Amino acid sequence: MSLKFFNTMTRKKEAFKPIKAGFAGFYTCGPTVYNFAHIGNFRTYVFEDILRRTLKMSGLAVKQVMNITDVEDKIIKACREQKVGLKEFTEKYTNAFFEDLKTLGIEPAEVYPKATETIPEMVAMIKTLMEKGIAYRGDDGSIYYSILKFKDYGNLAHIDVKSLKAGARVKQDEYSKDDAQDFALWKAWDANDGDIFWETELGKGRPGWHIECSAMSIKNLGETFDIHTGAVDNIFPHHQNEIAQSEGATGKKFVNYWVHSEHLLVENKKMSKSLGNFFTLRDVLAKGYNPRGLRYLLLSSHYRQKLNFTFGSLDAAENTVSGLIDFVDKLDGFKSDATDNKTISESAKKSLETFKEAMQDDLDTVFS
Repeated sequence: MSLKFFNTMTRKKEAFKPIKAGFAGFYTCGPTVYNFAHIGNFRTYVFEDILRRTLKMSGLAVKQVMNITDVEDKIIKACREQKVGLKEFTEKYTNAFFEDLKTLGIEPAEVYPKATETIPEMVAMIKTLMEKGIAYRGDDGSIYYSILKFKDYGNLAHIDVKSLKAGARVKQDEYSKDDAQDFALWKAWDANDGDIFWETELGKGRPGWHIECSAMSIKNLGETFDIHTGAVDNIFPHHQNEIAQSEGATGKKFVNYWVHSEHLLVENKKMSKSLGNFFTLRDVLAKGYNPRGLRYLLLSSHYRQKLNFTFGSLDAAENTVSGLIDFVDKLDGFKSDATDNKTISESAKKSLETFKEAMQDDLDTVFS
């Protein structure tokens, strides 16, 4: 086995050495279930499916954990606006997500933990951080992580913490590198949360987004595991904060390999509802396209390169897939003499080896 992946932490391609021989554990940042997943999301999920299949092809047993974020700022806002309960609202989009995974031929993960089912583990981790003096309660009643108390803060996102203002706080879950501040671990209840809260030792409130993934990954994969994946926009603040929380609580290295996929653009622009170029998987299929064509298109560029989606390129991808299907059908129905069959068999073996080598070299779907 000669697997290599580009590690975002070190900014270089590295040979994959699993913690446990013959086994790979990896965590995938799953959906925040407040809407149907869009094609940009599925670029990441398809890349992670290829990673999973490559690990298995290389002889490794795989345990993939993909979380379901079913309580978070956007979800609470949508529940309030639509006057729907949290469970009813999130189950609709969770079920739709699983249907979409199946539609795109994405293998199921071994575990799909939900944030709402992991509250005790989150509370325990926050208590540990407070006991260590890394987390503190703010004057608003919420509990924050003091990023200057973690000496390696910024190592994944390459942020110079020396320039940060001590004690500045941010309560929302998503923000830019320029706004790096102490972030919320536990959000004290306010009227906007309605009936979405938990009564715990930390007080009445709910978890921040970042602590959710730390708790769910450690619960299911241990304090140190092999691979953590996601899109590049997860690097900061989400994955950087996961590292700070997890290593701050356990005192151990959190993840050995960080592997991230690049953005999907639509007509060379960032996907946005305001630009009218925002498409869910279901939007694309409703236009009559085949999911196999979309899957092929999502793999047509290396995962670390931006991918530009157009409907013209999707048409071309569908034509390519049709050609491949015809080719396979001809091979299946091939009848000839033993000499020709032997030649074809040897050629197929060489092609398979070339394919394996490409996939094991940082998932080179373009060359393969």
